[in-house]
Amino acid sequence: MWGYLSMLPAFLAIWAVASIWTVFAIAVANRAVNLTEGIPYISLCGSYPPQSCIFGQLLNIGAVMAAWICILRYHQLRDWGVGKWPNQLILWSGLLCALGTSVVGNFQQKNQQATHLTGAFFAFFVGHLYFWLQLLLSWRKKSLPQPGAPWIGPLRLVLCSLCTILMVAMVVLHTWPLRSASAACEWTVAMLLFTLFGLLTVDFSGLDSCTLCLQPSPSLSPLPPASPISLQGQQSQAL
Repeated sequence: MWGYLSMLPAFLAIWAVASIWTVFAIAVANRAVNLTEGIPYISLCGSYPPQSCIFGQLLNIGAVMAAWICILRYHQLRDWGVGKWPNQLILWSGLLCALGTSVVGNFQQKNQQATHLTGAFFAFFVGHLYFWLQLLLSWRKKSLPQPGAPWIGPLRLVLCSLCTILMVAMVVLHTWPLRSASAACEWTVAMLLFTLFGLLTVDFSGLDSCTLCLQPSPSLSPLPPASPISLQGQQSQAL
């Protein structure tokens, strides 16, 4: 069953891709970047108004969606029996990725370079770690459900491996400096990360609904504490 929760990762991927390419198009149209000098970094495209305002707003919305997806994933893994510490490590790496995305959009490179680069580190490197941790978890715990076709796991491994190679290349090329080649690696890594988020649609395909529960104070109610969020999953007949 494909409900609204299962479509959230796919919508995030589409939103993110459309966002950065829209900002790129505006930057080229108003000549904030010059393509004859090479491929610009994503951050450079969003550094000057008016696209800087659009860049920040679009990334903020994407960051909120990413954080919500990470929280849903945390509760899904918890319901699958994943331990507290590995699950929280995965959760916090995802939340830091979302926070870094928001920081990148709100602190432009030309105004707050140190803050901007910190956000970029969280968005790219910690976000990349978020998916490696889940791959490692699925490899260590063979009993975990594996929704989707058998090729989904190998595809994630290939995408994560490409991210690792390209991020190393991005840093090396930037320091040489071969900035245009480094920027090409950055754009490719961004697309790969968006694809990895979009693939969570497969994992969320078994989620039917999400219920928010309020936990009363122990002094006000003798009832046992309720789970902050409970996910009601319904596996599709195809799984």
